[in-house]
Amino acid sequence: MSRRLLLLTIALLMFPQLAQTLYSPALADLAGRFVLPPGAASQAMSLYLFGFAAGVALWGWLADRIGRRPALLGGLAVFALAACGGLLASTFGQVLLAQALAALGAAAASVVTQTVLRDHLQGPALAQAFSWIGMALALSPAIGLALGTLLVATHGYAGVQAGLLLIALLLMLGCTSGLHESRPANVGHTPLLPLLRQLLCDRWIWSQALLVMAFNVAMYSWYALGPFVFERLHWPLAWFGASGALLALGSALGAWGNGRLLRAGACATTRIQLAAGLVLAGGLLAVLLHDRPALVVAMVPVVTGFGLAIPNVLGQALRGYPHCLGSAGALFGLLYYLLIGVAMAVVGALQLLAPTLIACGLLALWLQRPRAVVA
Repeated sequence: MSRRLLLLTIALLMFPQLAQTLYSPALADLAGRFVLPPGAASQAMSLYLFGFAAGVALWGWLADRIGRRPALLGGLAVFALAACGGLLASTFGQVLLAQALAALGAAAASVVTQTVLRDHLQGPALAQAFSWIGMALALSPAIGLALGTLLVATHGYAGVQAGLLLIALLLMLGCTSGLHESRPANVGHTPLLPLLRQLLCDRWIWSQALLVMAFNVAMYSWYALGPFVFERLHWPLAWFGASGALLALGSALGAWGNGRLLRAGACATTRIQLAAGLVLAGGLLAVLLHDRPALVVAMVPVVTGFGLAIPNVLGQALRGYPHCLGSAGALFGLLYYLLIGVAMAVVGALQLLAPTLIACGLLALWLQRPRAVVA
């Protein structure tokens, strides 16, 4: 894989996370603009995840049918149109519709780009690539929260939508000039329903999907609940934006640690167990730091665990489906994003950070107990 292609795939994989974290500081502004309770505004993020789940299924399937490049460009075009719709929205219902469509489009940057990586790399090389990409992805929270806070402070919710539109257009330009088709010639058109039945009966796939859900919910609970914690305690919103730098450091530490453990020969199960322990430790620390400005410190082990675990889970999840990576990746992504969406809807309704982190850590540890891992 060339350096130029690697940089483009990193930018594409950063995009969905950047879009979510950039949008997070706008939740309080959105609640004020439409006179909504915090729980209702937080549901915008859970709806984004449901839309993302549908997009993962759609674009992953199309990546096998029409090719990686057109599927990716199509997804980015849908996101750009949705961002335009968000700029013109005059009701909260229209905002939610724009969010769902934006998520549908952004999903292509995740599932299709992962498929492109799997086209080029396999085995340890793929795990190592995900590790390096994880270190780059650590910048997303810092960039997203800082930029989102700045845009909200100067232009409110509309500024965030305009920023997302510009990013999507730049990525479309990059894909047009720098992404070549990588779909193997021998990729067949695997029927989705039989493949779906096979995945749903695969205990290994379920364990990996639940792991992805646990680590994502632990991390994104901060982005969904954090703005309202700061608002309730009358802390400056700029502090929330600055928290992204600390979280980025923790995520980079997790990705770096994953690379070190990989080179040292530690198995994936051990690395994921360590990550689950870090999430649980963050939840217990959140109990101690409840309603204190230092609460963000509790999220550092959580995002460190995320950066440590996710490259291992994604790198091994589809090891039994090399003949249909696009379609299998689509259905796998659909499964775990539906799980994340349901969980985030519950998190948004309950508005409880520490119990969420503890539950996610315990679930991940339970899934990684020896008899829970099925080859």
